[in-house]
Amino acid sequence: MNSSLQKRPTLSTIISPEGSLEVLSQHEVNRLHGTSKTGLHDLLRRCALAVLNCGNPTDDSLALMEAYKDFDIEVLQQDRGIRLKLTNAPADAFVDGRMIRGIREHLSAIIRDIVYVYNEIQHHQRFDLTTGEGTTNAVFHILRKAGTLQPGRDPSLVVCWGGHSISREEYEYTKDVGYHLGLRDLDICTGCGPGAMKGPMKGANVAHAKQRRYNGRYLGISEPGIIAAEAPNPIVNELVVMPDIEKRLEAFVRLGHGIIVFPGGVGTAEEILYLLGILLHPDNHETPFPLIFTGPADSAEYFARIDEFLVYTLGEDVRRYYSIITGDPVDVARKMRHGVDDVAEFRRHHQDAFYYNWRLTIARNFQETFEPSHAAMQALRLDRAQPTHELAANLRRAFSGIVAGNVKEKGIRAIESHGPFRLQAEPELMRRLDALLTSFVAQGRMKLDGQDYIPCYVLN
Repeated sequence: MNSSLQKRPTLSTIISPEGSLEVLSQHEVNRLHGTSKTGLHDLLRRCALAVLNCGNPTDDSLALMEAYKDFDIEVLQQDRGIRLKLTNAPADAFVDGRMIRGIREHLSAIIRDIVYVYNEIQHHQRFDLTTGEGTTNAVFHILRKAGTLQPGRDPSLVVCWGGHSISREEYEYTKDVGYHLGLRDLDICTGCGPGAMKGPMKGANVAHAKQRRYNGRYLGISEPGIIAAEAPNPIVNELVVMPDIEKRLEAFVRLGHGIIVFPGGVGTAEEILYLLGILLHPDNHETPFPLIFTGPADSAEYFARIDEFLVYTLGEDVRRYYSIITGDPVDVARKMRHGVDDVAEFRRHHQDAFYYNWRLTIARNFQETFEPSHAAMQALRLDRAQPTHELAANLRRAFSGIVAGNVKEKGIRAIESHGPFRLQAEPELMRRLDALLTSFVAQGRMKLDGQDYIPCYVLN
């Protein structure tokens, strides 16, 4: 835990929502007020504090909560809607006593999504989350409620994945790529945090201004455990909080028209394995989905290690699904523009929606929520005597558990109580997994700059 995190000045106030929740029925107001006072209060409090702490970098959600133990949020019921009562909120979220508008929008989006999911998805009989169809339908409805699905737009949404803890050179490169994507009328979707999630948005924002593209999209998709550790960066103008990591990942691939992967750590490896596991499914063989791994020239060795690990675990055929380009942001943007155009043509030919990829098949082992307990992590099957897309699913879960142990409050507490997670795999796969994870640690990709990393896992 980052025990050096210091509490900054605080402020108590009452505000109105912004960008969400302004128009509510009396029934919705009653339900929102009631839900926020019961089982969801702690979740709302943790996520709200992370958003209000935007601009003060930390990826330790437990340390943040301990630094602001006296922070609280309450939904106040009024005849004309709701207001939000904040007690001892970080003062950096305000200017001359008024909350920064973007932070107010993000705060409203968090309340909208968490309470909507609780009331309308998780506790509603019309969504069967034990089936693939029911899960995909639930993801659709969450995104539609958030206003994310925009049927009037041609395909343009490029998902950018990468680490929150990256070098300055890598960060500048992500901005360059985002800039050249923006010049080609492409929009950006990321996990909404710092580092490689912020850089592409920042670059695209400048390019959109030059092109006089006034409706540029900077979409951030998170989930409660992640957003409590990685607050949305200020450029995000659309924020969606999915209920868990699996639905967050499905939202990325259902919404995105192409994906770019920048250097990162275990979270990035998790995302790569998720997408490749889906693309390797026989039903998706002919579905175009441009995927580019890229970074500055010095990242060539990093991607060589990723490529080597993927080929060993998933087979030589996996290389047909991605390209590796280093040191050339213009080439990346051009290839992605062509790839998105191919996606548009494919969907026109098949009369598919531009705004949601219904056609993509996602197996249940990629949709089922994985709770990374010590028993669950040790029970993961990590061997090559299983179909490649199933091995990809189990490796994805292993990396997801390490992410939880690194930055999520629940995972951090589990590690403090019971020691590191234990993973077991066949000897050669274990050796390669150990080499990959060790390289992430050596390159400082596990935690934000300036923080020492103590591994939350042991390989047996």
